[in-house]
Amino acid sequence: MARLEIYVALLRKWQKALNLIGRGTEKEIWHRHITDSAQLLRHAPPDGRWLDLGSGAGLPGLVVAICSDREVTLVESDSRKCTFLREAARATGARAEIRNSRIEDLHGAPGMGDFAVVSARALAPLPELLALSAPFFGRTTVGLFQKGARWQDELTAAAESWIFDATPSGSLTHPDSVVLRLTQPMPRSQAGPGGTMSPAGNVSPAAESGRGA
Repeated sequence: MARLEIYVALLRKWQKALNLIGRGTEKEIWHRHITDSAQLLRHAPPDGRWLDLGSGAGLPGLVVAICSDREVTLVESDSRKCTFLREAARATGARAEIRNSRIEDLHGAPGMGDFAVVSARALAPLPELLALSAPFFGRTTVGLFQKGARWQDELTAAAESWIFDATPSGSLTHPDSVVLRLTQPMPRSQAGPGGTMSPAGNVSPAAESGRGA
């Protein structure tokens, strides 16, 4: 808890200059941002490297690193936010590597593979998010993507051009949001004959309500 308190104090301090989180959420920072980020650990495999895309303020990637002591790579294109992330990682002792880069520029880059988890929060609609994240997936990689009330529409849109397995689970912080656990994304153009799925993708029937375990 002490390390998270250090992170939150730095987040509040740097917020004035960088607008790291929505101004309307500052008073609810522990619930809206810390708990919301930490909940991903409930859905992740127990070990392995973690990649967080579009990390921004370190949500969820830096929070995951602080709470779990896992090795997390954070990718952020804004150099000022990267400066904040490096300072927060140093101050909290988080095992975090900060990559100041556009996500697309890291596709196929050395060391940017074999991740156990790929995460993203409020980065892009699911079709675009899959295009950004799929190159970092291996056979057993788990994608953990936090989505809002229109998550079902995003699944349907993504299934038009992607094949994947997905299980939505209800968020701990908002009744209409989900954590989308996604594996084995593949563009339909690469699937070949027989690469078919239901119009909504291969969604776990038990979790279609967004309240799966």
